[in-house]
Amino acid sequence: MGPTGRPMPVFPEPPPLASHGPARVIAMCNQKGGVGKTTTTINLGATLAEYGRRVLLVDFDPQGALSVGLGIPAHQLDVTVYNLLTERGHDVRDVIVRTKVENLDVIPANIDLSAAEVQLVGEVAREQILARVLRPVLDDYDVILIDCQPSLGLLTVNALTAAHGVLIPLECEFFAMRGVALLIETIEKICDRLNPRLEVDGILATMYDSRTLHSKEVVASVVEHFGDRVFHTVISRTVKFPDASLAAEPITTYDSTHKGAGAYRQLARELIARGGAA
Repeated sequence: MGPTGRPMPVFPEPPPLASHGPARVIAMCNQKGGVGKTTTTINLGATLAEYGRRVLLVDFDPQGALSVGLGIPAHQLDVTVYNLLTERGHDVRDVIVRTKVENLDVIPANIDLSAAEVQLVGEVAREQILARVLRPVLDDYDVILIDCQPSLGLLTVNALTAAHGVLIPLECEFFAMRGVALLIETIEKICDRLNPRLEVDGILATMYDSRTLHSKEVVASVVEHFGDRVFHTVISRTVKFPDASLAAEPITTYDSTHKGAGAYRQLARELIARGGAA
């Protein structure tokens, strides 16, 4: 039995791809902060890249944690995702930054992005601006992961409108569960009004502690409510994740043999097996 209380399937190592693109766009979304969105975006992206997928990460949080977590000095950049959203004439390929991880690229963000919501309010089709920004590079990548900010504002709506799927990291803590119903409701509204192809790829239990009854009860409750939408893979709490962030690299390169790296490799295999990525 796996940590979710269901039999743990074996997810095979995915075969290499014969060709690349068009990308499947996945929004990493939860309006609660501190649930592991950025950690999951970085490490899932790195493991998918390890399996030969071309991956683009989009930092869509004004805090810019994803950019910093991959060693990009975002505060020094003149052009970021903010400029792509608010100004015409920029080529998205000029803004993309290569990382030290092969096959893993980033569109960085910094605090400038916090002004975007106000500036986009008066725009025509304001919910579809990120989709327009990403369109030219869809054929260059296999997976695009968008790291959303912890809110359900206009930036997050843009991410959900651009996406094919949503991955919801959920901290194994009771109060974290309460917001998921609201998030699912928002996803359903966007599906109905803006993006009919949008689907929930899965709910990922993060910060799991197998030593506590509370963690086990939260996971059991999430599985009871959402069934097969919950990933079999569970991400356990470990100090290695902040250590890797401090070193500005994914856990897969910081400590390749650590069980946290193994968990994200399993998540990548499970996502591919579910059809959430090529």
